[in-house]
Amino acid sequence: APHPGAARPRGAQVSAAPVLPRAAAMFAESALRRVFEVIDRRRPVAQLQPLLAPPLIDGVIALTRVAHPAAATLRRIRLRPVDSADVTGAEVFGVYSRGGRLRAVAARIELVDDRWRIVALQIG
Repeated sequence: APHPGAARPRGAQVSAAPVLPRAAAMFAESALRRVFEVIDRRRPVAQLQPLLAPPLIDGVIALTRVAHPAAATLRRIRLRPVDSADVTGAEVFGVYSRGGRLRAVAARIELVDDRWRIVALQIG
Protein backbone atom coordinates (compact mmCIF):
# COMPACT_ATOMS: atom_id res chain seq x y z
CA ALA A 1 0.00 0.00 0.00
CA PRO A 2 1.31 3.45 -0.82
CA HIS A 3 2.39 5.76 1.97
CA PRO A 4 -0.51 7.99 3.14
CA GLY A 5 1.39 11.11 2.10
CA ALA A 6 2.40 9.75 -1.31
CA ALA A 7 1.11 11.48 -4.42
CA ARG A 8 -1.68 9.72 -6.31
CA PRO A 9 -1.45 9.16 -10.03
CA ARG A 10 -3.73 11.48 -11.95
CA GLY A 11 -7.19 10.09 -12.54
CA ALA A 12 -6.92 7.53 -9.72
CA GLN A 13 -10.15 6.85 -7.90
CA VAL A 14 -10.05 7.23 -4.13
CA SER A 15 -12.70 5.39 -2.19
CA ALA A 16 -12.70 5.81 1.52
CA ALA A 17 -14.13 3.08 3.68
CA PRO A 18 -17.35 4.18 5.35
CA VAL A 19 -16.80 5.54 8.84
CA LEU A 20 -19.22 4.79 11.63
CA PRO A 21 -20.41 7.70 13.70
CA ARG A 22 -19.19 7.65 17.31
CA ALA A 23 -22.87 7.51 18.35
CA ALA A 24 -23.15 4.02 16.80
CA ALA A 25 -20.36 2.62 18.99
CA MET A 26 -21.70 4.33 22.09
CA PHE A 27 -25.19 2.98 21.38
CA ALA A 28 -23.95 -0.56 20.75
CA GLU A 29 -21.97 -0.72 23.98
CA SER A 30 -24.74 0.79 26.11
CA ALA A 31 -27.48 -1.34 24.54
CA LEU A 32 -25.56 -4.60 24.95
CA ARG A 33 -24.83 -3.78 28.58
CA ARG A 34 -28.56 -3.24 29.15
CA VAL A 35 -29.40 -6.51 27.40
CA PHE A 36 -27.10 -8.38 29.81
CA GLU A 37 -28.54 -6.53 32.80
CA VAL A 38 -32.05 -7.58 31.72
CA ILE A 39 -30.94 -11.20 31.22
CA ASP A 40 -29.42 -11.14 34.72
CA ARG A 41 -32.67 -9.63 36.04
CA ARG A 42 -31.00 -6.41 37.18
CA ARG A 43 -33.20 -4.28 34.88
CA PRO A 44 -36.81 -4.58 33.74
CA VAL A 45 -37.43 -5.86 30.21
CA ALA A 46 -39.40 -2.69 29.38
CA GLN A 47 -36.10 -0.78 29.20
CA LEU A 48 -35.18 -2.72 26.06
CA GLN A 49 -38.18 -1.57 24.00
CA PRO A 50 -36.51 1.53 22.52
CA LEU A 51 -33.25 -0.39 21.92
CA LEU A 52 -34.28 -3.69 20.30
CA ALA A 53 -36.49 -4.62 17.39
CA PRO A 54 -39.69 -6.14 18.86
CA PRO A 55 -39.04 -9.76 17.74
CA LEU A 56 -35.75 -9.79 19.68
CA ILE A 57 -37.34 -8.95 23.02
CA ASP A 58 -38.98 -12.38 23.29
CA GLY A 59 -35.57 -14.03 22.88
CA VAL A 60 -34.10 -11.92 25.66
CA ILE A 61 -37.07 -12.74 27.91
CA ALA A 62 -36.41 -16.45 27.31
CA LEU A 63 -32.82 -15.97 28.47
CA THR A 64 -34.01 -14.40 31.75
CA ARG A 65 -35.62 -17.74 32.65
CA VAL A 66 -32.26 -19.53 32.65
CA ALA A 67 -30.32 -19.57 35.94
CA HIS A 68 -26.87 -18.00 35.48
CA PRO A 69 -23.96 -18.67 37.86
CA ALA A 70 -22.77 -15.05 37.77
CA ALA A 71 -23.58 -11.70 36.20
CA ALA A 72 -22.44 -11.07 32.63
CA THR A 73 -19.84 -8.37 32.05
CA LEU A 74 -19.28 -6.90 28.59
CA ARG A 75 -15.51 -6.85 28.00
CA ARG A 76 -15.11 -5.32 24.54
CA ILE A 77 -16.91 -4.72 21.28
CA ARG A 78 -15.90 -3.96 17.72
CA LEU A 79 -18.08 -2.50 15.00
CA ARG A 80 -17.83 -2.92 11.26
CA PRO A 81 -19.91 -0.72 8.97
CA VAL A 82 -22.28 -2.46 6.61
CA ASP A 83 -21.32 -1.82 2.98
CA SER A 84 -22.97 1.50 2.25
CA ALA A 85 -21.84 4.98 1.29
CA ASP A 86 -24.06 6.50 3.97
CA VAL A 87 -23.54 4.39 7.07
CA THR A 88 -26.91 3.34 8.40
CA GLY A 89 -25.95 -0.05 9.80
CA ALA A 90 -23.14 -1.96 11.43
CA GLU A 91 -22.20 -5.44 12.52
CA VAL A 92 -21.20 -5.64 16.18
CA PHE A 93 -18.88 -8.29 17.58
CA GLY A 94 -18.14 -8.57 21.28
CA VAL A 95 -16.80 -10.57 24.14
CA TYR A 96 -18.40 -10.86 27.55
CA SER A 97 -17.52 -12.84 30.64
CA ARG A 98 -19.75 -14.82 32.92
CA GLY A 99 -18.51 -16.92 35.81
CA GLY A 100 -14.87 -16.86 34.71
CA ARG A 101 -15.62 -17.86 31.11
CA LEU A 102 -15.37 -15.68 28.01
CA ARG A 103 -18.24 -15.84 25.56
CA ALA A 104 -19.19 -14.14 22.31
CA VAL A 105 -22.00 -11.81 21.38
CA ALA A 106 -22.89 -10.54 17.92
CA ALA A 107 -25.48 -8.05 16.75
CA ARG A 108 -26.49 -5.84 13.91
CA ILE A 109 -27.51 -2.26 14.54
CA GLU A 110 -29.35 -0.02 12.13
CA LEU A 111 -30.38 3.60 12.07
CA VAL A 112 -34.19 3.51 12.25
CA ASP A 113 -36.10 6.83 12.35
CA ASP A 114 -32.88 8.67 13.26
CA ARG A 115 -32.24 6.33 16.23
CA TRP A 116 -29.93 3.35 16.48
CA ARG A 117 -31.61 0.03 17.19
CA ILE A 118 -30.46 -3.59 17.52
CA VAL A 119 -32.15 -5.55 14.72
CA ALA A 120 -30.31 -8.87 15.11
CA LEU A 121 -28.76 -10.44 18.20
CA GLN A 122 -26.85 -13.65 18.89
CA ILE A 123 -25.60 -14.40 22.39
CA GLY A 124 -23.19 -17.32 22.79
